[in-house]
Amino acid sequence: MSEENKNFEDGTYQNGPKYSNEVLKDGKTLAIIAHMTIIGWLIAFVMNHNAKNAYASFYIRQSLGIMLGILIFSFVPVIGWIVNVGFFILWIISLIGSLSGELRHIPFLGNQFQEWFHSF
Repeated sequence: MSEENKNFEDGTYQNGPKYSNEVLKDGKTLAIIAHMTIIGWLIAFVMNHNAKNAYASFYIRQSLGIMLGILIFSFVPVIGWIVNVGFFILWIISLIGSLSGELRHIPFLGNQFQEWFHSF
């Protein structure tokens, strides 16, 4: 794992500029794939499992949290549908962040998802 990848994982990336082309090139595609349904998330997770990329791991954790939220609230009538519209908006924010090449925590839950799913 490169030094930049390590800094990315331990949080010191927040004070720096955008990431190198190496980290972005390897991770951006996986980050985008992770947002495309549960099958896309599984593909991104498996591809990222062997050669960890910090950028991809960040967005894999974000999309996992969003998908689990949608799954949980899909069983609640009416109120769950309204909450799922909010999760859909969070999904769009996360997808745009993964396309931009910079880390964007989703509002309200982004930091929690990073803590809860840190092993991913």
